[in-house]
Amino acid sequence: MARSAVLLVTVGMALSVPGAVPEQPVLVSLASADGAQPPPEPTPPPGTESAGSVLSGITPAAPVAPGVTHREFTTTRAAGQVRGDVVEVDLIAPGVRLGLLTAGAVTARASVPVMADRAGAQAAINGDYFDLGRSNAPAGPEVQDGRPVKSAVKQGRRAAPAVPGAETDRVFAVGTDGVARIDTLPLVAEVETPGETLPIQALNQHAVPVGGIGIVTPEFGGADRATTLCGSDTDRDAPCAPDTVEVATADGKVTAVRPPGKDGIGPGETLLLGREQGAAALRALKVGDDVDVRWELVAASGVAPRTAVGGSPILAGGTRTERLDDSARAPRSGVGILPGGRRVQLVTVDGRESTSVGLTLAQMSDLLAQLGATDGINLDGGGSSTLAYRAAGAGKVAIVNNPSDDATRLVPNGLGVFGG
Repeated sequence: MARSAVLLVTVGMALSVPGAVPEQPVLVSLASADGAQPPPEPTPPPGTESAGSVLSGITPAAPVAPGVTHREFTTTRAAGQVRGDVVEVDLIAPGVRLGLLTAGAVTARASVPVMADRAGAQAAINGDYFDLGRSNAPAGPEVQDGRPVKSAVKQGRRAAPAVPGAETDRVFAVGTDGVARIDTLPLVAEVETPGETLPIQALNQHAVPVGGIGIVTPEFGGADRATTLCGSDTDRDAPCAPDTVEVATADGKVTAVRPPGKDGIGPGETLLLGREQGAAALRALKVGDDVDVRWELVAASGVAPRTAVGGSPILAGGTRTERLDDSARAPRSGVGILPGGRRVQLVTVDGRESTSVGLTLAQMSDLLAQLGATDGINLDGGGSSTLAYRAAGAGKVAIVNNPSDDATRLVPNGLGVFGG
């Protein structure tokens, strides 16, 4: 799957009161390269800004690294002040690329700066919504260096606000052609057994579909695998499946048939988890049976992904996705793709504070479009929204936006900028 140039953005914005005449934004401050704050500009005269406009001023691009720049903006509207940061990445620049950042396992968490420093990334933004407080696994697919790491849970098990028309297998991706795009990555998987070939519905997911079979590899981590067989396809709090089983395989043979556990998964070992009908089918296997477990994430675009992270599309072909919420302001993170897919915008929006009141999903879509994107995807927001980069001469990556939680939230994945 291909990806394009990337722009990382942090923004905090105010919304108009529903039904009121939109007040024109006032530029409060634009930070200059030397840190000086210019005086506020006058309020634009009525009628000079459309009701959907969310961007009123932005600083010139300051270099972060070759192919990577940073900009800031601050505006105000009737509902409050808005602050933003933009890190733009040119994927055509020599050596510059985007890569998936993880905390070391699907069910592990770390801060965005820690993940970036471990991987050697120049800049980073947080990624997908995740199963916060339980397994901590992301909802959508992950692809790292061309390798499928996990597939998407059912839409009803996505622990996040719904975006109209969005499915959990939608992703921001950079493909083997070097182009960025919004794509769809469904799982295609099966296990060939001595008696039959069984379809598989999950790869390293925190929720195996009802009646299904899931694959678990060492990349899943140390979470209790029995919990992946709990809940229904629409209710995470529904009871655990009454019939479950775990089959361990290695080198093409069954090595154990047992109850699901949480002990470590050995290198080269692949586990099969079954519930209800899936458990009944797996229970027919015996130690020593030959098995062949196969899986892949197949891109709807036809371009194999080199990197992918889950999210919900909010901008397509320069047009805002229909029925996006335009009432709830919050911190936001997202990715915008500029024409041609060689420049990309990753966006975080400061919110829930007096200095920046956040954006609605509709405003986030409009912001990406005003920054030049034709396509965009919404990532995890709220306290997860984090943007960081390594300044010239600095030894570590530092956060440049203002996360809304009291402490930096630990998240399972993100996008990193490398080679700048």
